[in-house]
Amino acid sequence: MKPLNTYQNFYFIGIGGIGMSAIARYFKSIGGNVLGYDKTETKLTSALISEGIDIVFKDEITPKIKSLDPENTLVIYTPAIKKLDILNYFDENGFMVLKRAKVLGMITENTNCIAVAGTHGKTTTSSLVAHLCKEANLPFSCFLGGIAENFKSNFHFNGSEISVVEADEYDRSFLNLSPDWAIVTSIDADHLDIYGDKATIEKGFRDFANLVPENNHLFIRKGIEIGRNAKTYAVNEEADFYSNNIREMGDKIYFDFHSANAVALDFVWEIPGIHNVENATAAIALLNSMGVGFETLKRGIADFKGIKRRYTKHHFENGKIYIDDYAHHPTELNAVIGSIKHFYPEKKLLVAFQPHLFSRTRDFAEGFAESLEQADELILLDIYPARELQENFEGITSKWLLDQVKSAKKEVSTLEDAFDKIQEKDFDVLLTVGAGNIDTLYDGIVKWLSSSMIKK
Repeated sequence: MKPLNTYQNFYFIGIGGIGMSAIARYFKSIGGNVLGYDKTETKLTSALISEGIDIVFKDEITPKIKSLDPENTLVIYTPAIKKLDILNYFDENGFMVLKRAKVLGMITENTNCIAVAGTHGKTTTSSLVAHLCKEANLPFSCFLGGIAENFKSNFHFNGSEISVVEADEYDRSFLNLSPDWAIVTSIDADHLDIYGDKATIEKGFRDFANLVPENNHLFIRKGIEIGRNAKTYAVNEEADFYSNNIREMGDKIYFDFHSANAVALDFVWEIPGIHNVENATAAIALLNSMGVGFETLKRGIADFKGIKRRYTKHHFENGKIYIDDYAHHPTELNAVIGSIKHFYPEKKLLVAFQPHLFSRTRDFAEGFAESLEQADELILLDIYPARELQENFEGITSKWLLDQVKSAKKEVSTLEDAFDKIQEKDFDVLLTVGAGNIDTLYDGIVKWLSSSMIKK
């Protein structure tokens, strides 16, 4: 296989995906000619076009595609795309066609790679690691699974000696990486359409952890059995690295960090949630182990703005609180709702949740029901299908899931009706949550709750 630097053109099939777009931005930043296809126009594809990347939205063989030379063109695709005339064209005409994960792995081969894996928490943790690298002015590039508020992007280039990578377990993608350092935040069952069962996904994470050459370079949340020696981290309990004394003062969260050799008091940041302090603990532990001092890390933590749709919180003059989050697994829902209940125990919570994938809804229905029962009132949106078809999952609907939720105040809604239903409810805290297109409600809700017409 030819080295990446021998290609001048990079064609991305599914360029609007969060992981694909980060790699597209990388090749653009180093002078490559980047172009691609996606099925749908989004804010992200519009941003890529404004950055000089040529994108089409029709599955047709254009003159521009026909002009590409197989000798100097690399085609990158996402496994979410199964059938496409453009993909067939490249396959049939001698182009090098590689999965996104393979290409990302090739990029990391010649770097000091920091990889963050986990079924939950990896986007926030990898974005924080990248932000702390920037604060320390390290020569890094990052490839993230969300839009980091500090970078306003899922990619940032500050050099190529270090790569910071969100290590995606879907389709076993993370096994293509070459991590020198790694964090594993969680290994809960997910993506059972790929792995089949909990034991197999746990083996996948153990295989990933075994890619890290040094025990002291592997950081595992305490309680995870990873099958080899590693450093542990935790919150509110002792580990190799841990944080405690967590308190909220105004809109700030304070915590103390402990390692075997040092204690650093009063880290402060704006990111709510005990689970996010856990993510910060892992990032601080790794960067400090790489030699970054606590004063630099404290500045970076204080300046971190988080990730779009990861516990995005608004307080309004009318006293109401609105939180928007990407959680789409029972463990993630428990973390978000648990944090709300911890910091606002007396407030009435309304949850609007959009399940993501029929298969995930089916596989974790009991866990979803138990998570959602914590809400004082629930609006359950129709399932967002993503790559799946309802016809392949007969009987798996939001009504089916709602019947398993043991709550008095609950109802199913379409996305189109959800905003009207929310406006009719009595609540102190509103949580909109899910990984589909529920985020389209966000702007309208913020505008509505900002209105002086809303009762306290």
